[in-house]
Amino acid sequence: MRNPRAQALLLRLHRWITVILAIPLAVLIVTGLILSYAPIKESAAIKPGSLTLATLEKHIVRHDPEDKARGIIIDHSNGTMSLLGRSRRDATTIDMATGEKTSKRHWYSSWQRFARPLHEHFIYDLDWLVPLSTAAMVVSMIIGMFMGWPRFTNTLSGWHKVTAWALLPLLILSPLTGLLMVYRISLSADAPRSPPLPLLEAVRVTAKQHDPSTIVYIRQRGPRQMAMINTGSSQKQYLPTAEGLKPLPPNLPRIFHQGDFFGIWGGVINVILSLAFILLLVSGLWIWARRTFFRKRRRIRNTGAVTPVAAE
Repeated sequence: MRNPRAQALLLRLHRWITVILAIPLAVLIVTGLILSYAPIKESAAIKPGSLTLATLEKHIVRHDPEDKARGIIIDHSNGTMSLLGRSRRDATTIDMATGEKTSKRHWYSSWQRFARPLHEHFIYDLDWLVPLSTAAMVVSMIIGMFMGWPRFTNTLSGWHKVTAWALLPLLILSPLTGLLMVYRISLSADAPRSPPLPLLEAVRVTAKQHDPSTIVYIRQRGPRQMAMINTGSSQKQYLPTAEGLKPLPPNLPRIFHQGDFFGIWGGVINVILSLAFILLLVSGLWIWARRTFFRKRRRIRNTGAVTPVAAE
């Protein structure tokens, strides 16, 4: 952009969006970095043939004899399975090796349980800050596009600009897909519906078509019962029915935003993007603080300095 006034206005908007929303943006980015590791951990932990249908059935029957559980989540890295009740607090965690109830948890699972609510809902009744901050992130990057091509210099400002331009398409897609998820826009055909099966039956239907070792979860998601399968290269969702598994249309925003593509590499890409966002946020705030406070203080010192009188 060649108009100096317009460029100055865009630069001011770009800075103040970041400054005003610095705290929620920092929460989104840091928790996003923690959650980005999930596909890496999951893909690395899954070992085909390590889990059988008989083992799953035995643990479910033993710990849910009344068939009240609404789903299962298998944490392959921790070697545990959680039987889900009507809420998260009702979950029963089972050690897959011993079949006993356990409280053991992989270190990452603890971090994940802490990060996900913050990433999706922020704190208290401030859920509205999540889409607002996400939209502001997109707007800030679009504004940056109209501020001219970067000139690389080995300075903080130079690295800030080059990082933003080099990863621009992926950086914009990350918050944009997050917004689509917030408003439940899947960019695909409507998914079929079917009455949920009893948990044991849903597990058996899923295990008929897929190695039980690749099951990530079978649970209610909104109005549907879903089975998530890790195929090694991606995670795919299915609808368990009495006739068998029905593939669900891919939720493209969710697949990209959560890194559920290219196996481990989807998670690696999201980790890189999260680190890039941290660099952009920290460097942007530092550049603003340096120009706002340090230069102003220097001008005040220079203005207040006594000009030496020439000797007569």
